[in-house]
Amino acid sequence: GPARGAGPGAAMAAAPRWRERLFALYFISHIPITALIDLQPLLPAGIAPRALTDLLQQYATAFRDPLMLQPPEWFKAFIYCEAFLQLPFFPIAAYAFLKGGCRWIRTPAIIYSTHVATTLFAILAHILFHDFSKSEHAGPQTLRERLVLLSIYLPYLLIPLLLLFTMLCNPHYKHVEKRKRK
Repeated sequence: GPARGAGPGAAMAAAPRWRERLFALYFISHIPITALIDLQPLLPAGIAPRALTDLLQQYATAFRDPLMLQPPEWFKAFIYCEAFLQLPFFPIAAYAFLKGGCRWIRTPAIIYSTHVATTLFAILAHILFHDFSKSEHAGPQTLRERLVLLSIYLPYLLIPLLLLFTMLCNPHYKHVEKRKRK
């Protein structure tokens, strides 16, 4: 809760701790997922350890996700963004949200969440509407299979949207320190 004796307005401007913990967990968990699984399509064949390529293969088969096994160029571009823009940001964001109340994370978090939400809209539309019948690797065919695959990607849209909403609307993050004029 708010600091003791900070006055009645402190509760309104306090950082949203449950959301900060959720965001910290999201960014911490994203580091190994990105490094070990998501970036595999960018690596030359045979570079990734067998256990990791098997894990990716099992995932792609179980959830009928051909995007991860044979990514189209547009999807590969998103993976490059994940590697070079998002991955370096994950530990910084995890630190800020674990520490809590870090107003300096606002602008980077707005940029990150807007970027990721935009990529996810394209990915989710592809999952819902693409004809996977000619895919080399099994893709979703039924609406149920499409919705199951969608559910894997959906948290990576919903949490960034919650992050964006928090950064834009929560009084703690909206408040800008007024600089004293000399």
